Amino acid sequence: MIKVLIVEDEEPISNLIKMNLMRAGYQCSQAFDGTTAADIIENEHFDLILLDIMLPGIDGYELMEYFKAIGVPVIFITAMSELNDRVKGLKAGADDYITKPFEMVEMLARVETVLRRYNKTSNKINILDIEIDLSSRVVIKNGTHISLTMKEFDLLLLFVRNKNIALYRETIYENVWGSTYMGDSRTVDLHVQRLRKKMGWEQYIKAVYKIGYRLEV
Repeated sequence: MIKVLIVEDEEPISNLIKMNLMRAGYQCSQAFDGTTAADIIENEHFDLILLDIMLPGIDGYELMEYFKAIGVPVIFITAMSELNDRVKGLKAGADDYITKPFEMVEMLARVETVLRRYNKTSNKINILDIEIDLSSRVVIKNGTHISLTMKEFDLLLLFVRNKNIALYRETIYENVWGSTYMGDSRTVDLHVQRLRKKMGWEQYIKAVYKIGYRLEV
């Protein structure tokens, strides 16, 4: 299982990140200050570190030097939004940079992108009664190939990677269609209906009133 260390001094934010990562199938540990994070990394191996910059004790920039020396990929998570701070973080060796506040969908996508860059993710996802081959974009259900369009496959992946999370129609549209949501929910609704039917997942992909949809697993 992929192990992630969350180094974030704001406990509610840290717990929210942990909850969503664990729902997505990751194993998580937490550190609420830089000194604790340095101690933890001495004794445990991690596949990825989510690192806040403004930390008690040792700050994120100092920790970054140590984490990169042992070859662990790092995503900076910080409230700093200025260009100079982003550039400084990336020059320090961070693999990506997320500015608070952020959507959990975005965080999970960035985590997966960085892990894939380091070949730390599996090419196959098994969930409920299906197997998804990410390389060939093939979906197998109980030994039978399910034919999905490109958008339906992307929609399926979005639900699977964010299982048990209510996704707004705007979020679904912007992640699957790659453009700004203009209030046309019918496109999303029609694709969700087709995906439900093809997958036989009517009981799993649930409508969430005034929000959108959720894959309940």
